[in-house]
Amino acid sequence: MGEFEGLTVLVTGAAGGIGRAMAEAFAAGGARLALVDRMDAGELAAELGQGHRAFTLDLSDPAAIASVVPEIGEAMGIDVLVNNAGLGIVFPADQPDVAAWDATMAVNLRAPWLMAVAALPWLKRSGRGRVINVSSQAGVVAIDEHAAYGASKAGLNLLTKVLAVEWAGHGITVNAIAPTVVETPMALVGWAGEKGEKARRDIPVGRFAQPREIAAAARFLASSDAAIITGEVLMADGGYSLR
Repeated sequence: MGEFEGLTVLVTGAAGGIGRAMAEAFAAGGARLALVDRMDAGELAAELGQGHRAFTLDLSDPAAIASVVPEIGEAMGIDVLVNNAGLGIVFPADQPDVAAWDATMAVNLRAPWLMAVAALPWLKRSGRGRVINVSSQAGVVAIDEHAAYGASKAGLNLLTKVLAVEWAGHGITVNAIAPTVVETPMALVGWAGEKGEKARRDIPVGRFAQPREIAAAARFLASSDAAIITGEVLMADGGYSLR
């Protein structure tokens, strides 16, 4: 039997590069997957095999979260919540885009909080509930044009710690992963050319992260071996934040 046999793992942003890697990693460990995305993740659910289900959800809509998460809980249970989805809108701080700021905060910070709260009854019942938030190195160190994105991820890091303290008594651990740029198709568009080459040079290991590496970190934090770890922000940035 796999590590996650009989457990349900809910992954947001499941149709994207990191989300797909997360889904594949947990499915390989025997988990049932609740694949949540604003786009239809039904094809991925079918690829992963029987027992996995796709759910469409706009994370910027609190009412939709309050409706869809209990639907998942009643149908499948929720043992592990991976708040992976996020918006990567960037702009110079002196050229304020209020709509972009609000959208970033809604998806990157408010949604993980509301997802966790909506999933809490099932995480409690699990007896070994896990919440894993995908943060960013931008939530720890300052990066040009990342005022909104960085602020949202810094807030997510502190939210992680607060939930870890409040929910530890229920046997629930709450941790975050803070990657450097991850080599997904979307990221490689945004970090193309000299911008991407410079970014790689600035990372001590000399490269971006692979989606499977972030998925492996999530799988570890969700495992029974990591039961003592809570409230941590795991840097997966190749040493970038050490400079």
